[in-house]
Amino acid sequence: MMGHSIGRIVVSSALAVAFSLPASTPASTWKIDPAHSSAQFSVRHLAISTVRGAFSSVNGSVNYDDKDVSKSTIDVTIDVNSVDTRQPDRDKDLKSDKFFDTATYPNITFKSTKVEQAGVGKLKVTGDLTIRGTTKSVVLDVEGPTAPVKDPWGNSRVAASATTKVNRQDYGVKWNAKLDNGGVVVGDDVNIIIDVELVQQVAKAGN
Repeated sequence: MMGHSIGRIVVSSALAVAFSLPASTPASTWKIDPAHSSAQFSVRHLAISTVRGAFSSVNGSVNYDDKDVSKSTIDVTIDVNSVDTRQPDRDKDLKSDKFFDTATYPNITFKSTKVEQAGVGKLKVTGDLTIRGTTKSVVLDVEGPTAPVKDPWGNSRVAASATTKVNRQDYGVKWNAKLDNGGVVVGDDVNIIIDVELVQQVAKAGN
């Protein structure tokens, strides 16, 4: 009888401790830091050189589950008006209806549909990329995320870099002009590199 009583006490105590512990929550939310993030692109010019530019305003969030990356989600918004190719006239042209038409379509967005582990420190992220109102599925090859570090203000930060290639014609960015040799002014393939630094969002007490 005493043995049974002790057993019940041990089991009851274990249950009490278990229920008093917080539930396991491996997923964490990270917000993109626009001041330390950008989306760069490159495209062929006159079929002989490469023009590079970047969008400096990149915002969004990542819900990252380090126990099961397939449960992670990514949501990114790029302000197209932040385009910078170091040539104001060219930037103005890119914002016009010949290219991005920022008056009608001010943002480029990416929303993940699948996240997969692709090796140590690598992810393959499939998602919907929307440019100029047209949405297509693309795959991002991701390096990272890095191990978290603490900044001087106590915030946890990680970083990641993603690459992909798209055909601008698929998104209605169609302007071009032919050259005498049969080539064109602007190439169709656009290489994209996205570098992001993310800050972990900590739930406030009582939430």
